[in-house]
Amino acid sequence: MKITRNLFLSALAVLMLFASCSTTDYDTIIRNGYVFDGAGNPWIYTDIAIKGDKIAAMGSLKNASAKNEIDATGFYVTPGFIDSHSHSNGGLSSPELSHAQPLLAQGITTVIVNQCGGGAIDLDNQRESLLEDGLGVNVGQLVPHGAIRRRVMGNDDRKAEPEELEEMKELVRAAMDYGALGISTGLFYIPGYFTPTWEITELSRIVAEYGGVHQSHIRDEANATVGFVTSVEEVIEISENSGVTGIITHIKAGSPPTWGSSEEVVRKIAEARERGVEIFTDQYPYEALSTGIIPQLVPAWAQEGGNDKLRERLEDPELLERIIYETRANLEREGGADKVQFRRFRNDPSIEGRRLSELAEEREMDPTDLIIELIREGSPSIVLFSIGPDDKERFMIQRWNMTGSDGGYVEMGEGVPHPRNYGTFPRKIRKYAMEENLLELEEALRSMTSLTSSVFGLHDRGALRPGLKADIVIFDPETLTDRATYSDPHQLSEGMVYVFVNGTVAISEREFTGELPGRVLKKGQ
Repeated sequence: MKITRNLFLSALAVLMLFASCSTTDYDTIIRNGYVFDGAGNPWIYTDIAIKGDKIAAMGSLKNASAKNEIDATGFYVTPGFIDSHSHSNGGLSSPELSHAQPLLAQGITTVIVNQCGGGAIDLDNQRESLLEDGLGVNVGQLVPHGAIRRRVMGNDDRKAEPEELEEMKELVRAAMDYGALGISTGLFYIPGYFTPTWEITELSRIVAEYGGVHQSHIRDEANATVGFVTSVEEVIEISENSGVTGIITHIKAGSPPTWGSSEEVVRKIAEARERGVEIFTDQYPYEALSTGIIPQLVPAWAQEGGNDKLRERLEDPELLERIIYETRANLEREGGADKVQFRRFRNDPSIEGRRLSELAEEREMDPTDLIIELIREGSPSIVLFSIGPDDKERFMIQRWNMTGSDGGYVEMGEGVPHPRNYGTFPRKIRKYAMEENLLELEEALRSMTSLTSSVFGLHDRGALRPGLKADIVIFDPETLTDRATYSDPHQLSEGMVYVFVNGTVAISEREFTGELPGRVLKKGQ
């Protein structure tokens, strides 16, 4: 019996030694590509092995085998792109758009939603909605301040009472306990605009306890109210006093009178970071912004109580005169009627894609009077060509600047949306890194991968390293391009050869596979 046992143990040892020296089976091995790790390093040649939902190994894997082997010769291999600012939660929650094809075609594998203070307060319910029909990409959730304030206080222009502030704090804490990545504010929008700085600071202190972020559509990206620079200083102040990581989202000098102010803003952010204040920005690489015509051009005081109250004020002759006067001033500040293109208007789709100046001339109306007439009918959304080009480039080259589309992804085939919905990430790579050399390719890729994952605390993805989730993009540098335009935006980007989401192939040989491997991510998961 003893001899038999010893023989068995010896045989087992030999088998284990043989196994350690034999080939290892993986699900996928990617070979021969130019591999960018996402950290800003130059490309290297290295094999990447995927097992399950993770990167299992990297290095020379000549003796390894896999069920699927990809020859990436001539292609770039990078971490999956993370969209730091997305409004795609509505589309992704629908059976028609849960596939996320416009996102995957850009190489996006993760989006951060509930932006600008809007979105779901009940994050668990939102998660169930996102997962109900499957999910093409990963989703990280913020808790939206504007929605919380509206639930507790309505759209009133006043300070929160102590008990109201406590109720808002409880809602923020519940969301952070659930796994929110942070809080978003829309201080440009109602009711965020009515919120004093100290109130945001109090809520941000709770977020800071969890290591979360405060991502803010600042109070004024132009010079309509407090001004661009002052609005940036407010986010810095909130972070400095609360300890929260601050993000100035879709940063821009948003009207001609503010063009050139990026130099001062960059200096103020750099000085804050030197003091130890953790401030970042994100940006989309376009010269036009997109939002609703009401928040962009109508004075904030007229919006108190919501759009129905606004329309009531339009029936008061004295208030109407004041609204027209201030709306006209805002329009002139943004560059005039020729800078406004209608994006979507359910009440009259015939105006979608047309310029305000063209429509006003056709109808023989003053542009401001036409704005008021349209608002009486509904809530048009617009694209506004008002971003300073030099400022855009100055922000883009900063190492603390992430990439975010601000894309809605709720209109596939409908309306004339901003092309950022379809082209943000390929456009930044192709136009600004590969063609114009504004920034190094490694830096462009870092701004959409490891930088974003670090800021939001998504430490299991955003880089190529064994043990991390296998969100991986393989693209063709010769064909990578954004095709969406302002006049014809519903066009998918091109050049993605393979896209892996959590180890599952979502794009294979430039074709969508139909797989839905996305997950709803939680902080600290």
